[in-house]
Amino acid sequence: MTPDAVQEATSVLDARVAVPQHVVYRSFPSETVVLNLNTGKYHGLNATAGRMLETLERSASVRAAALTLAAEYEQPAEILERDLCALCRALLQRGLVEVDGSPAS
Repeated sequence: MTPDAVQEATSVLDARVAVPQHVVYRSFPSETVVLNLNTGKYHGLNATAGRMLETLERSASVRAAALTLAAEYEQPAEILERDLCALCRALLQRGLVEVDGSPAS
């Protein structure tokens, strides 16, 4: 990783993720459906990504969500951190989450 990539990943890990008011989602057994009310577009998340979104929304930071999910899925936290950062970037690009860049308190 380049120094800029490391800095970006660290800032994302310390950030809080929120689902904005113009986004609604509903979880089903096999997927989570996310609707951006501003664009009218639906997005489908598999069951794991849906669980990640729920955990991100309830956690103080991406790093805290990674720790919760690591215990739940019995996986190393580093893997969950990487996967959550990738999910955050994808959701952010689609306007489905907001990322507060300030460190979690």
